[in-house]
Amino acid sequence: MMQAFSFDPETYTDSPVNLVGTIVTHAVRVPGGGRLRKGQAIQVADLDTLARAEGPVHLARLDEDDVHEDEAGRRLASLIAGPGLTVREPVQSRVNVIAAHKGLLRVDADAVHAINRHAPVGIFTVLDRLPVVPGKIVAGAKIATVAMPERILREVESLVAKRGQPVLEVKPYLPHRVGVVVTEGLADSLRARFEAAVRSKMTWYGSETLRFDYVTNAPEAVATAIDQLLQDGANLVLTAGGNMMDPLDPSILAMPEVGASIIRLGAPAHPGSMFWLGEIAAASVAIVNLASCSMYSKATVADLVLPWVMTGETVSADDLSALGYGGLLDRDMGWRFPNYDLDTVDEPDET
Repeated sequence: MMQAFSFDPETYTDSPVNLVGTIVTHAVRVPGGGRLRKGQAIQVADLDTLARAEGPVHLARLDEDDVHEDEAGRRLASLIAGPGLTVREPVQSRVNVIAAHKGLLRVDADAVHAINRHAPVGIFTVLDRLPVVPGKIVAGAKIATVAMPERILREVESLVAKRGQPVLEVKPYLPHRVGVVVTEGLADSLRARFEAAVRSKMTWYGSETLRFDYVTNAPEAVATAIDQLLQDGANLVLTAGGNMMDPLDPSILAMPEVGASIIRLGAPAHPGSMFWLGEIAAASVAIVNLASCSMYSKATVADLVLPWVMTGETVSADDLSALGYGGLLDRDMGWRFPNYDLDTVDEPDET
């Protein structure tokens, strides 16, 4: 077990060499220049600085079973970093986990809770299902002491191994061929704005927009357009326009005709409560309704769900029901949406 003691240059009578390898447990500034960092292991070259310190300096001597905070942070960060993530070097004994590519971050929150029950371990993350780009700091690992027992680290490593799934991973966006069916009559200027917004967002996901089909308000017209898009290779269909509250809405009535089922009508979120999601299960094709074309140039609930779809995840009615918690999508919620203007970031480690 780690042994802590106080070193006072004026009263210390043992050989200074015996202090080599001990750990400084608090930051120390030395008169005349020089400093000792918290967590720093004393080397021979540090003995002069240590001798010039004013007042007692708190040190700790580690046992063979103790793991220094930097090494503990490295091991914990490496333990939680699954596919699509990289680990940086410690900065003030905090080890950051970074997104390696664009995609959807998945966080096993139960695993994070279980790990953090093993004091002094500290794992902290951003929220699950956050769209991320390369360079984004998504998590950190740190312990609350200058060292911890190897035994506790092994308990945590065993816990994660038994769960059999990554604590954190970034699921990449899969390339899709996207077809768009629109039942809403649009002026040319609005049509151009809508198409530009869709193309820009699909390109950001690494997907191709095949075409936009503007059809009449009839179920047969919607079904024919979707069938033709599928024949032309579309594996994701976006629909826009219509009125979800109308039981006779042509897009909704067209779903059985193309072999699709509705996963959920409406989303407990604003803006975008008229969003709905369907699926042609036999073809593994999602049908995402964007509600109003004029709204899609802004961030709506569709922009929360599309990253899930783009990774190939199966989105359930329960997933959509859960959107209500945090579903008031005002300006303060902007961080939850994909930033379609960014492909990478360079977030520095905090010092």
